[in-house]
Amino acid sequence: MKIPEKLTKPYNAVETEDRIYKIWQDGNYFLPDSNKDIQEEGKVFSIVLPPPNVTGTLHMGHASVVTIEDIMVRYNRMNGAKTLWIPGTDHAAIATQSKVEGLIYKKEGLRRHDLGREELLRRVNEFAQNSHDTIVDQVKKIGASIDWSREAYTLDETRNFAVRTAFKKMYDDGLIYRGYRVINWDPKGQTTVSDEEVLHQETKGKFYTFKYSPDFPISIATTRPETKIGDTAVAVHPTGKYKEYIGKEYDLVFAGVNLHIKIIGDDSVDETLGTGAVGVTPAHSQIDWEMSRRHDLPIIPVINDIAKMAVSEDRFSDGDKLNLNGKKTTEAREIIVAWLKEQNLLEKEEEIEINLSTAERTGGTIEPLPKLQWFIAVNKKFTLEKSNITGIKSGTETTLKELMLASVKNKQIEIIPDRFEKIYYNWIENLRDWCISRQIWFGHQIPIWYRGEEIYCGIKAPEGSGWEQDPDTLDTWFSSGLWSFSTLGWPNETEDFKTFHPLSVMETAYDIIFFWVARMILMTTYLLGDIPFRTIYLHGLVKDSQGRKMSKSLGNVIDPLKMTAKYGTDAVRISLIIGTGPGNDTKLSEDKIRGYKHFANKLWNIARFVITNSQDVTLANKPEITEADQKNLTEFTETIKDVTEDIEKFRFYLAGEKLYHYTWHTFADIIIEEAKVNLANSDEKVKLSSQYSLIFILSSLLKLLHPFIPFVTEEIWGIIKEDKEPLLIVSKWPKIND
Repeated sequence: MKIPEKLTKPYNAVETEDRIYKIWQDGNYFLPDSNKDIQEEGKVFSIVLPPPNVTGTLHMGHASVVTIEDIMVRYNRMNGAKTLWIPGTDHAAIATQSKVEGLIYKKEGLRRHDLGREELLRRVNEFAQNSHDTIVDQVKKIGASIDWSREAYTLDETRNFAVRTAFKKMYDDGLIYRGYRVINWDPKGQTTVSDEEVLHQETKGKFYTFKYSPDFPISIATTRPETKIGDTAVAVHPTGKYKEYIGKEYDLVFAGVNLHIKIIGDDSVDETLGTGAVGVTPAHSQIDWEMSRRHDLPIIPVINDIAKMAVSEDRFSDGDKLNLNGKKTTEAREIIVAWLKEQNLLEKEEEIEINLSTAERTGGTIEPLPKLQWFIAVNKKFTLEKSNITGIKSGTETTLKELMLASVKNKQIEIIPDRFEKIYYNWIENLRDWCISRQIWFGHQIPIWYRGEEIYCGIKAPEGSGWEQDPDTLDTWFSSGLWSFSTLGWPNETEDFKTFHPLSVMETAYDIIFFWVARMILMTTYLLGDIPFRTIYLHGLVKDSQGRKMSKSLGNVIDPLKMTAKYGTDAVRISLIIGTGPGNDTKLSEDKIRGYKHFANKLWNIARFVITNSQDVTLANKPEITEADQKNLTEFTETIKDVTEDIEKFRFYLAGEKLYHYTWHTFADIIIEEAKVNLANSDEKVKLSSQYSLIFILSSLLKLLHPFIPFVTEEIWGIIKEDKEPLLIVSKWPKIND
C-alpha cells in the first residue's frame, strides 16, 4: 500500500469536508437503495427531519438535531436497513410573516394593509426561499446524509393537497367547527395564537382587593381591574363561607358602568385564594368563559382587537363617566384604581409576582378575547373506520383525545426518555379544543367558501360564481401535524408510504412534544388509524457552559457554521453528543469543541502510524495471531458489542464516549505502544500478527466511529480500503463474530 502524500500532512477538515460531501451526494449515497449490497430483506429504517422554520439560519439546537438523526441514519444504513431520511422546511406562518412585516416596517414604514395581500405574500415567499437556501447549505455543512431528492416544504403543492384533504375529512366528520369563544389574541400580530405559543414571563404586578359598591356583600381581588366592567357574576364555592348568597343578583354601578352581577356556586373556586370569591369576566378569561357556559352567563366584551377599552355606550350610567373608551388597558387600570380609592372601595393593594402572557413571535401582550374561529373538537365522538391502534377496533366510536392517549399507553409508541410520558398524558388529558384559524395571510388558506348563506368545504374551490374563500389561514401546526406521512406522499398511497410508514423514529426537542409530536399523533391516528412512528426520541436544549440559554443579549451564542469552519464538522458533532443523554440539556463551549478537534487529529495520526507500518497487509489474508493480539481482538469485539447495543438503545452519548476512550486510551496508548515493539521484532509471525491486528482494529473502528465523525473516517477509509470495497458510508457494520 502506497502512503498518500496527504497522509504525511496534518488532517485538514476544511479541505476535506466539502469534497467528501460532494462525493456522497453526487454518488446518490443518501438514497434508500444506496446500500443494496448489504441490505437485509424486510429491514427498514425511516425518519424525517423536524423542518426548520424558514425565518433565518440554523443554530446549535438544529446542529444537535441533524447530528443525532444522522447517527441513527448512518448506523442503520451500515447495518443493512433500507434507510430513508427526508429533509424539509416549515413555512412557520406567524413567525415568518411577522419577521418580514417587521423588516418592511423598519425599512419602508409600511404595514401589511398598505401593501395588500398579494404583494405581502410575494415578499414573504421571496424571504422564505432565500432562508430555505441558506438552511439547506447549513444542513449539508453538518454532514447530513439526507435524501435531498425527496425534500418537502409544508407549504408546497403536495403538502397543500394533504392539508385540504385532512381538513375536509375532519369537517365532514364534524370534528372541525366554527365557534364563538375566548381565544388568545395577539394585538400586535392581529391574530389568534395557540396556548403553546404563549410565553409566560414573571414580572412585578399588583393585586387589588375591593368591592364593586358599598352595598355589595362580597369582596373580590384581581390583577386587572379594567376587565371588571365586563363582569357578569361572582363565583363562590358551593359549600363555602359565601354559600348563603348563591343565586342572589345585584344591579350596581362600577366605575361609571352599569353591572348586573349574579352570585354563582362553582366547584372550581378555591376559598384559600384571595378573598375566596372570584369576579367572573366571561369575555376576557378562558376559565371564566368555561364557567359562563356552565351557568348560562352573558358575555360582555370591554376590550377590543387593539387592546383598548371599548365599552358599549348604553352600558354607561347617567352619572359621571370616566372616559374609559379608547384608553389602553394599562391606562384604564390606573383610572379605575383611582376611582376605587375615591369611593373608599379599595381594601388592599399588594405587589406580587405575576405571569405576563406574551405572544412568542411578536412579543405582543396577549388579550383573551371572544372571537369567531375554527376549532378541532378533541372530545367529540366519531367512528374510526380503520384502526391499527391496540385496544381500539375498527368501527369503534372514539375521540381524538382517546386516540392520542391510547397509542402511547399501549406502548405502540415508545417515548425516550420515558419520564416524558407522564407530561404527555397530563397535557392530553387537559387538552381543550384546538383553535386552528389565524388572521394572517401567509399559510394554508382555510378551504371553506361562502356564498350568501351557503358554506362549501372542499379540496378545490367550488364551481360557479359568487363564492368567497375564508380569509383566515390555518395554524402552522396543522400542516406540521401531517409531516410524518405527507412527506411520504399521502393522501396518495405511494411506494414510499407503503414501505416507510410508520416511521421508525421521530427525533425532536422535548420542548415541542406538545406543539408538534402530539399533533402528529392526533392527525395520524385519526386519518390513518395507525401510529405515525414507533419511537419518540427527545433531546434536550443546547445551552452555554454555565447552563444558560444561548441568546444574542447574553452574547453567548455559539454559531455552528463558524465552529465547523474553525474546528471541523466532526468536532462540532461529537461535542454535541458526548456527555448528554436523551432529554437532558447540553452544556456547550468553544473549548469543548476545540478539544474534540484534537480527537479527529489523533485518529488521523493513528491511521498514519498503522498504514505506514502495515503496508501490503490485507484483511483477506489472516495470519496466525499471537496470544497477546488475540486478547486485544477479543476485547475489541466487546467494544463492538457494547457500542452496537448502545446505539440500538439510543444511548448515543455512551457509544460516543466508549469509542472516544477506546480510540485514544486503549488503541493509541496501549495497543499501538505495544505494537511498536512487535513491529521491530525479527520474528515475522509476531510482526505480521501485529500488523494484521492493527489494520483490523483500525478498519472496524472507522466503521464504528463513522456515524459520529463521518468526514475524517471516510477520508481515512478511502486510503486503507481495497479497490473493490465500497465507500465507508455504505460499508457493512462490524458484526461481533467478524
